Amino acid sequence: VQLQASGGGLVQAGGSLGLSCAASGLTFSAYHMGWFRQAPGKEREFVAALKRGAGTTYYADSVKGRFTISRDNAKNTRYLQMNSLEPEDTAVYYCAAGNRPYYFDYTQEASYTYWGQGTQVTVSS
Repeated sequence: VQLQASGGGLVQAGGSLGLSCAASGLTFSAYHMGWFRQAPGKEREFVAALKRGAGTTYYADSVKGRFTISRDNAKNTRYLQMNSLEPEDTAVYYCAAGNRPYYFDYTQEASYTYWGQGTQVTVSS
């Protein structure tokens, strides 16, 4: 199983970036999917999640209204569209997938089984 995150880069504050997470070795539609990020010197934190099936979405308060998580099951890919970026959004962004049968806390790293390698997003002021 491999999750490949891509799309990071350098952008000015107020700009936009779109991240992709392509899966191989698993069928994304059978998994919940999450985006997390880790800024320098900080712990990794939840950003957004998309529930399998109905596709219900969840967002951290810090990104709500600015970020949008979406899916393309035909491409076995998940996306994170990031608008109105702020310097505080600078971090390495990770995608993750999980489908444990018991209670699934979308905001917790431990809920997810598979992780991508991360892609750097840098927002300049």
